[in-house]
Amino acid sequence: MQALEVKSLLEAELPNTQVEVEGEGCNFQLNLISDELASLGPVKRQQQVYAHLNPWIADGSIHAVSMKFFSRADWAARS
Repeated sequence: MQALEVKSLLEAELPNTQVEVEGEGCNFQLNLISDELASLGPVKRQQQVYAHLNPWIADGSIHAVSMKFFSRADWAARS
């Protein structure tokens, strides 16, 4: 699976979420920019993302995922 595929998949499934993906092959680092996700607790927001990635994790297309969550304001402040 390619980084662009992961980005497209998650942005289609998680409305109002901007996804920045680094990595290739089966290991990805995700920056998820969303006020909705950032307002959830750590476990709930990871569950939201894994719910959409699990089929690719199960078939081995994705092996490892690390995630960081940002509100839109926090992401803008980084730039």
